[in-house]
Amino acid sequence: MTAIPSPSQGVWHLGPLPIRAYSLLMVLAIVVGIWLTQRRWTARGGERGVIGDIATWAVPFGVIGARIYHVATDWPQYFGPGRDPLRAFAIWEGGISIWGAVAGGALGAWLACRRRGIPLRDFADAVAPGIALGQAIARWGNWFNQELYGRPTTLPWALEIDPAHRPPGLETTATYHPAFLYESLWDLGVAGLVLWAERRFRLDRGRVFALYAAAYTAGRAWIEWLRVDPAPLVLGLRFNVWTALLAFGAAVAYLTATRRRGAEAVPPGATPA
Repeated sequence: MTAIPSPSQGVWHLGPLPIRAYSLLMVLAIVVGIWLTQRRWTARGGERGVIGDIATWAVPFGVIGARIYHVATDWPQYFGPGRDPLRAFAIWEGGISIWGAVAGGALGAWLACRRRGIPLRDFADAVAPGIALGQAIARWGNWFNQELYGRPTTLPWALEIDPAHRPPGLETTATYHPAFLYESLWDLGVAGLVLWAERRFRLDRGRVFALYAAAYTAGRAWIEWLRVDPAPLVLGLRFNVWTALLAFGAAVAYLTATRRRGAEAVPPGATPA
């Protein structure tokens, strides 16, 4: 049976310094997201350097928010019987949430935009495809950590999981849906969709970000539904499925409410990137 192998290790040591694939991919995702956002911002006539200034607020707020959301929704892993609460700070082991990242990052971005006198919705439109592209890169960290995979499967693209990383009750099952790969490919498609739709329909005033949110959450809902790692349930569904559905509804409502408004003029010589 063919299957995607999992990496034999996700940490390399440079002397006493551990080099973690998960952390490297997170840094790469942030760098690529900032690069694309800066390119899009200046293409619209925006001032150079602004995105870097906003990122110094948005990135740390986003990382903190991502970790807080994960720990809050998976608290038995850190505060249950026999658990070590200090592991809640061990972000390098994996365990961050895009929901917390967006919420925390939005707070940081709002504070920075307010200081610079920039409408948050304009920044949100510029950053939307960069977030999707960054997510596509960062998801490969789950591959190295052998975490957040889907249900057992024997499909040709199934993912092999080592015994030490298999969920309780499935210790003898070797292959699972590669949820990380599904989401990475979906995120690439979302980035492409947002860039195309922005040009085609001249989306603005927060509608680019709303389209990203709607497209991302539509995919995240079914990918989340596939996962087998422990998670809090609400009415039989994983909590994050409900989060995705609510975010999807809010994004679609915003797009619907603003669909008849005329697009604002793009600065002369500026082309959406």
